[in-house]
Amino acid sequence: MKQAVAAAATEQIQSGMVVGLGSGSTAALMIQALGAKLKQGELTEIVGVTTSFQGEVLAAELGIPLQSLNAVDRIDLAIDGADEVDPSFQLIKGGGACHVQEKLVAVRADRFVVVVDSTKLVDTLNLGFLLPVEVLPGAWRQVKAQLSEMGGEAELRMAVKKAGPVVTDQGNLVLDVKFEGGVSDPAGLEQAINNLPGVLENGLFVNITDQVLVGEISDGVAGVRDLVRR
Repeated sequence: MKQAVAAAATEQIQSGMVVGLGSGSTAALMIQALGAKLKQGELTEIVGVTTSFQGEVLAAELGIPLQSLNAVDRIDLAIDGADEVDPSFQLIKGGGACHVQEKLVAVRADRFVVVVDSTKLVDTLNLGFLLPVEVLPGAWRQVKAQLSEMGGEAELRMAVKKAGPVVTDQGNLVLDVKFEGGVSDPAGLEQAINNLPGVLENGLFVNITDQVLVGEISDGVAGVRDLVRR
């Protein structure tokens, strides 16, 4: 499923484009497909703008020319995954703790295409996946308390194969937040959380997504469905 949807997204890339290269497993497959097209000469004069150190390493290994966000005048197309997608194309991202750079690239792009498998489709955000909030290291307890006052139960994200918390590419920490009943007003909550002192950015991506491609298995065959926004 992931390979099918990554290939479908890559078909939208045209020679001469500046492309935002997302993070995560599906985005990594898209970056690999893009690298193969460049190597085979199917695409030329591509410039990539990555959303994570992980993506930067992979793109460099594949020979994809890269520029920083500050070095480009535009991004024609950004392709990235998501942790949850609701029927209005609102997202939760940040499972890989890359949502700050991911949002910077997504809002800069002329078109933002999201690639997911069918398990990521939900009716209401935050019922199944926690909302990531990136915070300054010296403010995480303060922000946790403020989120609690807003009805959110927050926990500091801990690393799996190292001692201590997860540290983002920006050198910050991540609080994972659960709101009872999920997120009913993504736009309002995104703004309210970002207004808290000590918060850098949160994982709600509101009114940014132009297209959602869904990889799914039908009769044992992997295919891609192009969603229509409700």
